[in-house]
Amino acid sequence: MTSAAGADADSDRRNVSDAVGVVVLAACAVWALLTAAGRDGRPEGVLLAVLAVAAGHAAGRMSGSLWPVAAPCAAAVAGLAAALAIPRGALGSAFTTPLGPAGAVAALLVLATGGLCCAAWATPVPALRSGLWALAAGVAAAGAVAGSAVGCAAGAAVLLCSAAAGRMRHRGAGVAGLALVATLVTGAVWALAADVLPAGLTAATTGPLTERRVLLWRDALHLARRNSALGVGPGRFGGLNGTASGTLPPDGRPHSAPLQLAAEQGLVGVLLLAAVFCWILYALWRSPRPTPVVLTAGAALTAVAAVAAVGDALSFTAVSAGAGLLAGLATARPWAAGTPRS
Repeated sequence: MTSAAGADADSDRRNVSDAVGVVVLAACAVWALLTAAGRDGRPEGVLLAVLAVAAGHAAGRMSGSLWPVAAPCAAAVAGLAAALAIPRGALGSAFTTPLGPAGAVAALLVLATGGLCCAAWATPVPALRSGLWALAAGVAAAGAVAGSAVGCAAGAAVLLCSAAAGRMRHRGAGVAGLALVATLVTGAVWALAADVLPAGLTAATTGPLTERRVLLWRDALHLARRNSALGVGPGRFGGLNGTASGTLPPDGRPHSAPLQLAAEQGLVGVLLLAAVFCWILYALWRSPRPTPVVLTAGAALTAVAAVAAVGDALSFTAVSAGAGLLAGLATARPWAAGTPRS
C-alpha cells in the first residue's frame, strides 16, 4: 500500500513538472511574439528554438522509456555527426573562429559525450559499460580533431562529472551545484559586458574571448539598458548595434544567449531563459532514472548553457533539439520499471 502511495505521489510530482515545462515554453513563445509586434521583429528563430526543445524533449521521453541504453547511444551518434557536418566556412573565415559555429560544434560534442555517459550508467552489462565509457572519451577527444578546444575541454569536464556522479547518494546537492555553475558563468559574462571587473582580469579574459566578442556583448548590454522592458525586438540586434554593422559581414547576433535575449526581449526574456533552465534541473531532480544518469545529463546541459553564455550555440536548431532530447532521455521512466528508482 505504501509503495502504491509513493508511486502515485511521484506521478503527481512528474505531472507538475511537465505542466510547468509546458507553461514556461509557451510563455517563451508568447513573449517573443509580443516583443516582435509593431517593431518589425523576427520571432521565427525563438519560436523554432522553443519547438525544437519541446519536440526533442518529447522524443527523449518516449525513446528513453523504450530503449534506455540504445536511445542515448543513437542520439550521441546523431550529435557527433551533426557536429562534424557543420560547415566551418559557412559564415566567413572571420566568424568561423571564434564567432562562427564553433559554439554549436562544442555544444553538440558535449551533448554526444553526455548521451554516451548516460547510456553507460544505464546498462547493467559491465563490458558494454566500459565500451561506452571509451566511446565517450573518444567523442570528447574528437573536439581537438575538429578544432574545437572548448568542446574537448567541456566534454572532458562532463566525463569527470559523470564519474563523480556514481559516488553521489543525494542528487539534490549535485543539481544545486550545477545551477550555481551556470549562474556564475552567466554572471561573469554580464560583469565583463558591464566592464565592472578589475582591469587586469578584464584584459586576461578579453584575450581568449577576443575583443570583438566583448564589444558585441557591451553593445547588447547597452541596448538592454535602453530597452529594459520589451527589448528592441527579436532578430533586430544586428541592425541596431554599432559593432556588428561596422566591420566585416555581420551575422546579427551578440554571441551570448542571455545578452541577446536581454537586448531583444528585455528583462522578461532573460528571466524566461533562466526559467527554462531551472525547469530542466527540477525535472532532472524529480526524475525516476538513477542518480548517475540524472547528474550526467545535468552536467552536459549545464556545459551547453555555459557555451551558450559565451558563444552562439542556441541559434542552431540541432543544439536546441539535442538539449531537449537529452533532458527527455534523463527524465524518462523505463518501460520495464514498475516503480520509480531513487
